[in-house]
Amino acid sequence: MNEDYYDLLGVSRDASTEEIKKAYRKLARSLHPDVNPDPEAAEKFKKVSQAYETLAHADKRRQYDMGGGPGMGGFPGGFPGGGAGFDFNDIFDMFAGAAGMRGGRGQGPVPRQRRGSDVLRRVGIELRDVVFGTEKEIRFRTAGRCERCAGSCCEPGTSPTRCTACGGSGHVQRVAQSLLGQMVTMAPCPTCEGHGDVIESPCTACSGHGRVTTERDVTVRIPSGVENGTRIQLRGEGEVGEAGGPAGDLFVELSVAEHDTFVRDGEDLVTTVEVPMTSAALGATVPLETFDGVQELDIRPGAQPGEEITLKGLGVTPLRRERRGDIRVVLDVDIPTSLTDEERDLLEQFARIRGDEATRRNGQGPFAKLRERLRDL
Repeated sequence: MNEDYYDLLGVSRDASTEEIKKAYRKLARSLHPDVNPDPEAAEKFKKVSQAYETLAHADKRRQYDMGGGPGMGGFPGGFPGGGAGFDFNDIFDMFAGAAGMRGGRGQGPVPRQRRGSDVLRRVGIELRDVVFGTEKEIRFRTAGRCERCAGSCCEPGTSPTRCTACGGSGHVQRVAQSLLGQMVTMAPCPTCEGHGDVIESPCTACSGHGRVTTERDVTVRIPSGVENGTRIQLRGEGEVGEAGGPAGDLFVELSVAEHDTFVRDGEDLVTTVEVPMTSAALGATVPLETFDGVQELDIRPGAQPGEEITLKGLGVTPLRRERRGDIRVVLDVDIPTSLTDEERDLLEQFARIRGDEATRRNGQGPFAKLRERLRDL
């Protein structure tokens, strides 16, 4: 091995330790035997690993730069790890298989208890519920704790026994041959499925799961001001976990029904009221049914189509606030489409009094002279 360590790693002689580490990781990703089965790649991987072991440590690098030679910091058999201080985890962090081996070493049994899944239920509410808030009781099917075994998964009077296959560790060793020699990995014990104990007498009510399907009733408090699609989270009201594990959460999604009279606009409620032409001209008081009872709507004389009248404080109370919005009433003036002779005469009298240039039934009006000229042509 006469190659220069700096050339092997592709770094300059004044490279920092971090640059050396970065260059080594990049090479290891492409040369490691688990990734590249080419024998030449495996041989080069050994060389760059030896170069990294030497240059990544200040004392060894200093001796190498002073003429210690390429053999400095070598490792028997060409496998890294023989030298003191070599970070063996740098290699394993790049490969899932090796990382799994390291994670399995020293890892204890897997608990049977697991957190339950979250539950989503949709609830319909009315616009009145949005204005004032309400409470709803919902019923749904979910997983609940088994009453017979109280979540232990065992028949009453029994308990889990220690797994003899793994000695209670929940894991077993597996030895495999590779280009680098023997590789020892840890895997979940197939006998106890990694739990470290075995349930020899499963509960007959839940089949050893610690939970059963049941129906639940939950009361949901819905605050005022919620929007269509709002989700309310109730912690611990969801599905109970395996082996009596903690319950998930319940999410209640709200669906607000359309109202016959009002449409929500932020904190306000908007509606349209149709009034006769005479009421708009003369003024009137019109009753309006609201969520707070019947309110008197005062229409001023001469009100115009599209004009808004505001009823303060009768709208929606926003979330986490006390002040309510308003009711906005849009006026829709009803213009009659058909008139009796008496009604027409009265309107024509009214038009003459005001001096309005309206077309008459007798053809007199602003376009009468134009029509006469066209007939003479």
